[in-house]
Amino acid sequence: MRVLIAEDDRASRSLLERVLLKWGYDVAVTCDGEEAWRTLQQEDAPSLVVLDWMMPGLDGPEVCRRVRGLDAPNPPYLILLTARDGKSDIVAGLEAGANDYLGKPFDKDELHARLEVGRRFTELNGKLLATQAILAEQARTDALTGVMNRRAILERLSEEMARTQRDATRLGVGMIDIDHFKRINDAYGHAAGDCVLREVVARASSATRPYDAFGRFGGEEFLAIVPACPEAEVASVLERIRSAVADSPVAVEGHKVRVTVSIGGAMSRGTSVDALIRSADDALYQAKVAGRDRVVVAGRSSSPAVDAA
Repeated sequence: MRVLIAEDDRASRSLLERVLLKWGYDVAVTCDGEEAWRTLQQEDAPSLVVLDWMMPGLDGPEVCRRVRGLDAPNPPYLILLTARDGKSDIVAGLEAGANDYLGKPFDKDELHARLEVGRRFTELNGKLLATQAILAEQARTDALTGVMNRRAILERLSEEMARTQRDATRLGVGMIDIDHFKRINDAYGHAAGDCVLREVVARASSATRPYDAFGRFGGEEFLAIVPACPEAEVASVLERIRSAVADSPVAVEGHKVRVTVSIGGAMSRGTSVDALIRSADDALYQAKVAGRDRVVVAGRSSSPAVDAA
């Protein structure tokens, strides 16, 4: 673990460095508060910090205050090194944002113990943050297919709608439904149906652009978000999705199953999220009525998929 030493006294700084290196820490050394503050603003800032109270530029408590002001999710553990031993001084240092303090001249065993407390604290906090990130991702991800779930894709759509209104750009969506999905479940079982869902997602995702978004809307329905492009390009993206799915049969339980999708597209025209989804859903219905395995974009007389069908 990396430790920053901020100490203006050369002898004390050298002693601290030797001791910490002996204990296996990766040590960074500064000799004033300004340099310590610059170091602690870096992305790879040390996790543990031993700060002298009195230093040129910025003193230890001021460095502590500035670090706490960063409001970082995993802040460094700050140990204030001071010859001041009055209760008011200790309180002032802790209120400034120090996690702990150590009197000067320091006892090596006590320093080692306090650094170990700091190490355990930062490692535990890091594990907690990692767990929170995993849980947050799971809350936004469809467990079966790995794409965004309904809540996440609708949140993304709301964000894209707001960006569209702010930047005066166009936004398209596609409501995608697997044709005759119930027949697949009835004929081959739900495990086979799950396999089809995953394969459809893989093929559809490969046909989208890097900045498009794709998520499971519910059941065998998916929502594609196609931002910042004209209507013709939206229709083209949706047609690529349709074509990618229908390109070749899906291997299911030793069988080759032909899988197709119907897609209803719509363009944002200053409408709400709900209105945009309704428009795409209406276009999806038209695609189903017209024979399935095609794209219908609301307001267009035809689409590339309809022409090709």
